[in-house]
Amino acid sequence: MAQSDNANGSAGDGEERRGPVIRDNRRIDPETGEVRGAAAEEPEEAPEAGADAEEVEGIEIPDTPEQVVSEAINADERVVELTNDIKRVQAEYSNYRKRVERDRVAVREVATAQVLGELLPILDDIGRARDHDELTGGFKAVGEALEGAVAKLGLERFAEQGDDFDPNVHEALTLVPVPGISVQTVVEVFQPGYRMGERILRPARVVVGDPVEGSEESGSAEAPAGDAEDSGGRAEE
Repeated sequence: MAQSDNANGSAGDGEERRGPVIRDNRRIDPETGEVRGAAAEEPEEAPEAGADAEEVEGIEIPDTPEQVVSEAINADERVVELTNDIKRVQAEYSNYRKRVERDRVAVREVATAQVLGELLPILDDIGRARDHDELTGGFKAVGEALEGAVAKLGLERFAEQGDDFDPNVHEALTLVPVPGISVQTVVEVFQPGYRMGERILRPARVVVGDPVEGSEESGSAEAPAGDAEDSGGRAEE
């Protein structure tokens, strides 16, 4: 037992002893009766009334350097520049969407016009059959259904007898003099025209009546001559 005690004692000479630590936190020393740490706990002096305004509650506010001001101005300008960039990108994207939509509509119109152009001979056959009272039975139902379908796609038939001649939509096969008209007029339709909106798929093939020069003047001149003869006859009587 003695050896173990010596061994423990010798081992503990160079090491810090472990155990409960007791600290005396009493403000008055029981031996001297003085207040402990009185000098260290002196009240802080209140800041003088004329102290610098830069010291508020113990925090110093440094002067704002010119570099910080310039950086703030540059930051504001950068924000404005980035905002303008965003607006420009939004405008470009909006224009791009509109352009794509226009191209899509144009492609759809071209494709529809091509399909309708292939159906025009069939519509001509249906029209000729109707003119000859041969559009009857199932053929009549199919023809009317086809005409209704192409009408929904925007196909419109034009050119009727008596229309004013328009070289933009009419193809003149012949030109015949016709008295009693003042402008060139469609007098007969050989083949009707078709259009889809503003697009002319096929011009109408027509016979154009050309007004006869002096026909109206000769008619008006004959009337006074007849009146003169009547007045002469009454005079002789």
